[in-house]
Parts: sequence; C-alpha cells; structure tokens
Amino acid sequence: MTDSATLHHDPLAPVQKELDQFNGLADVWWDASGPMWPLHKLNHLRAPFVQQSIQTHFGAGSLEGITILDIGCGAGLLSEAMAELGATVTGVDPATRNILIARQHAQQNNLDIEYLEGSIEVVANRCFDVVLNMEVIEHVADQPLLLRQSAELVAPGGLLL
Repeated sequence: MTDSATLHHDPLAPVQKELDQFNGLADVWWDASGPMWPLHKLNHLRAPFVQQSIQTHFGAGSLEGITILDIGCGAGLLSEAMAELGATVTGVDPATRNILIARQHAQQNNLDIEYLEGSIEVVANRCFDVVLNMEVIEHVADQPLLLRQSAELVAPGGLLL
C-alpha cells in the first residue's frame, strides 16, 4: 500500500536532508580550503578530462559553440570551468542557495551562465550538445530514470558524460 507522499515524491529529487546539507554549504562552496576542497581538487582533473572528451567527440579545437547542461551543478565549479573554455553552459540544481551562489560567482567573474533552480524537468524540452551528470546520480532515488532523462536531453550526435 502506498500513501500520497509516496505517490507524489519526485524520484529525481534528492531527499530534503541532502538539500538542507547542500544549501548549508552554499556559502563555502567556492572556498578551496573549506569543506568542499575535495571537489576543487577533483575539478582540476575533471575539467580537462571533460574538455578533452568533448573536443575529441566533436573533432573540435575548442568548446566555442558547444552547449552544455550541467545537471546537479552545485555552486558551479564545473559549469564555470566549461564556460571559461568557451562553452555555452546551463547549470541545474535543486538547492536554492547553491544556485544563488553560482549566479553570484559567475557574475563576479563575468561569465554568462544560465543557472536554473530545480531538477532535470526544468530543461525537459531542450537539447544540448553535451549533458554532464557529475556527482549527482548517488543523490537520486531512481537512477535509471535520471540516466534516461539525461540521454533525452542530448542533441543528436551529442555526448553524455
């Protein structure tokens, strides 16, 4: 037997406890020596890997003209790295404070990044050359659904990482 809370639960939304945790970390997300330091270290390795993967896939010398969706973007570490390389980036995250911090940080760094609060559904009718799903799958209840919906957002001939 299911109750109404079960029937209306978004299978792609993180549990409230995780949202509260990430919202609480929003102010220190960009502090490379703070609690998010592992992501900063990872980003130094991840961003070049993502860049090389995209350039190899598209046979491109740069990321100029490439549209990227960063699902679960947090406060924008990878989104900003991709924008700095010339990509047109959209970041999506359900944590309100993360999106606010991401927007502020991008603005301070003169980066034109579209940040949207919510889960993958906020971009459901769009397509992107590249869809990034980094450090997010472990936070959703229905992982196959996340991967299916992520793949549906990839433009023909595009790339899902």
